[in-house]
Amino acid sequence: MSDDNQTTGNGAAPGRIDTSKPHSARFWNYFVGGKDNYEVDREIGDHIKDIFPGLVDVAVSSRLFLGRAVRHLAGEQGVRQFLDVGTGLPTADNTHEVAQRVAPDARIVYVDNDPIVLAHANALLTSSREGRTAYLDADLYDPEAVLKAAEGTLDLTRPVALIILNTLGHVADHEQARDLVRRLMAGLPSGSHLVISDSTATSEGMIAASEAYNASGAVPYHVRSVEEIAGFFDGLELVEPGVVRVTDWRPEPGDSANSAVDAYCGVGRKP
Repeated sequence: MSDDNQTTGNGAAPGRIDTSKPHSARFWNYFVGGKDNYEVDREIGDHIKDIFPGLVDVAVSSRLFLGRAVRHLAGEQGVRQFLDVGTGLPTADNTHEVAQRVAPDARIVYVDNDPIVLAHANALLTSSREGRTAYLDADLYDPEAVLKAAEGTLDLTRPVALIILNTLGHVADHEQARDLVRRLMAGLPSGSHLVISDSTATSEGMIAASEAYNASGAVPYHVRSVEEIAGFFDGLELVEPGVVRVTDWRPEPGDSANSAVDAYCGVGRKP
């Protein structure tokens, strides 16, 4: 383990953590088999599983996609820097673990502004001796500040993989979400990549699950069309097989056999 890791930001404020309402990071953590969740998260999780059991497949399959995308970028594309925005709670095979198995010298910056995630940030701050990880307490809605803070760990004159998984659904306005992505990518050089996945309004079950979650008092999550997900990659060169279900992006032996999940993803390269 390297000591060359850091947390940057305002620090955790336990009083800000509200355990009376469901929380997206804890809710997702419950669905992927984690332990960093509360009864309120499990209750809405179980309720939504009754409405739409397929959401568990979305959570698990999206996590598997993350691993495949990072392995592809660190391996075949030689990317050595990763900016993971909207990190969520640590689970198995976090971005730095996957990347540094392929490339021990990889550098990873995690970004979130959630006090719950910040409280668990130390679990993300391990690294190979050759690489480095950092956690930034920063806000997706201020892309320029995110990029400026990331410069403490990453060299933004060299290619970076920007990862935004299951996060943009929290931005209600689609055009605003596209603008945030554009501004982040604008600060990265040619050869950088964008990795996105999000739940999609591709079945009545997913739409009902989204409505139930949003009615729970949690921060709303808006499912979008496949065309809207594809729009995040405008101006980029899509990596094969393009914008597809998370289960169909370069699947590997042993991945989930359920391919009809309501989540789409893509990887795009900045020319």
